[in-house]
Amino acid sequence: MSKQFNESKQNIQMNHQQSLLSQTVDLLINSRYPEMDRNTRKEFEALLRPQTVRKGEVFMNEGEYSKDLFVVGQGMIRQYYYKKGKDITEHFSYEGCLFLSIKSTLWGEPNHLFAEALEDTILYRTSLAGFQEATKQHWGLNIFYRKVLEYSLVVSQEKAYEWRFNTAKEKYEILLKNHPEVVKRAPLFHIASYLNMTPETLSRVRSSLL
Repeated sequence: MSKQFNESKQNIQMNHQQSLLSQTVDLLINSRYPEMDRNTRKEFEALLRPQTVRKGEVFMNEGEYSKDLFVVGQGMIRQYYYKKGKDITEHFSYEGCLFLSIKSTLWGEPNHLFAEALEDTILYRTSLAGFQEATKQHWGLNIFYRKVLEYSLVVSQEKAYEWRFNTAKEKYEILLKNHPEVVKRAPLFHIASYLNMTPETLSRVRSSLL
């Protein structure tokens, strides 16, 4: 009986893990290339390996070399750096988001970012080299990769414009519209850092919208 119970429990856990992986891949791909067929999605799933990160754990450090792409299955991650001793949040990632250290992963340079789990998090990771090799074999993955890079360029350009010309209130409203999960779940001082404003300014902006 005990053996059967343990086997049943293991099967349930495995089914849950596979279900989360499939849901995560669908979230990511549907946001960039929803036309991708099921077989190609399975090929992408096969590239990913899970990693568990505890809340508060820093799993990517400045000066290290990163060769992997990461996808968030559950939880939230922030990437950040230090400038004049100040902690600056660069990016948030949550369920269905792909992230990497761009210069390190793409250009082979030492990483200038840290990555920290804001919640207990399940990640899926794959080497860039392995993924790029798969794009040669599967045209759907090739298109997906191109769309990911295109999206990153557009987001970077939009952020540069918004940070230069938008008011504090406008920047917060854009974040609230595009990434409500960040507003709901990330600590306010990290949100303020990301929006390039003080926590006091962020509090005033939030109060004005109530």
